[in-house]
Amino acid sequence: MVKAIRVHQPGGPDALVMEDIDLPAPTADDVQIRHAAIGVNFIDVYRRTGAYPAEYPFIPGHEGAGEVIAVGENVKNFKVGDRVAYVGALGGYSEARNIAAGSVVHLPKSFSYEQGAVMMLKGLTAQYLLRRTFKVEKGHRVLVHAGAGGVGQILCQWANALGAKVIATVGSPEKAKIAEEAGARRTILYREENFVERVRDITKGKLCDVVYDGVGRATFPASLDCLKPFGMFVSFGSASGPIAAFDLGLLALKGSLYATRPSLFTHIARRRDYEEMMDDFVHAVKRGFVTLAEPARYPLADAAKVHAALESRATSGSMVLIP
Repeated sequence: MVKAIRVHQPGGPDALVMEDIDLPAPTADDVQIRHAAIGVNFIDVYRRTGAYPAEYPFIPGHEGAGEVIAVGENVKNFKVGDRVAYVGALGGYSEARNIAAGSVVHLPKSFSYEQGAVMMLKGLTAQYLLRRTFKVEKGHRVLVHAGAGGVGQILCQWANALGAKVIATVGSPEKAKIAEEAGARRTILYREENFVERVRDITKGKLCDVVYDGVGRATFPASLDCLKPFGMFVSFGSASGPIAAFDLGLLALKGSLYATRPSLFTHIARRRDYEEMMDDFVHAVKRGFVTLAEPARYPLADAAKVHAALESRATSGSMVLIP
């Protein structure tokens, strides 16, 4: 028996219920991991509320880090005692879990378990956004919404290291300081300022090559007005709600723009891509392009409180649950 947080029906943070569950032996292609730290992400909120479908009851959480405590008979690349991290199927909010070995990577000794638990989904999301979806290069003007968030800070750091001119929207002066320390050259207080007008002022009318938007409804379609002709709008989340269907002709009217809604799980579906993306991110950390701050730590039992804080946008940076 292990303790886990389960969701039995869509709802608010109180839908997260701590329970004792049976943990069977891993199947032939799985590894069993004892969690040291579990990553918390907005996708967990989407699952809990029913915005993203799931089969009830379910255990939220797509990323974590810990120690391998058992392996299936077909698993060759991992052994008991290995330090590992993963991003993959639901099941993270638990003391221990089984997961497909293909979702797991070895955690370098230079990374703590807490860093491992937050670098997978957030770090690899930043990797595919900056290096695969739109390849950011020196001189590009980049707008990052929610620049003080977990993904936002990594985007600001890495894009700045690549030579881009980074502008970040934030919700408070305190978060502006965080985004600036992460690499944003300019910040915009979106609650007090018209971010489109500020982008025009900051860029002297040249606008941006790419907008990375994990906010959704609250920033669309205004984000399109921040793009120069042929610029790319990249929607990778919907913290304020999903973007409603819109007339594609809008992209033509605003400058023959490109728009895309990528997903991390598509990018890492092939093991080779997964490993290359992971290697690229670890390399960026080792070169100092990205600094992984130790995340805020909360007991697993406080998952509901963490979700409430996350939804209120009262948080910055990364958070982990500790069993």
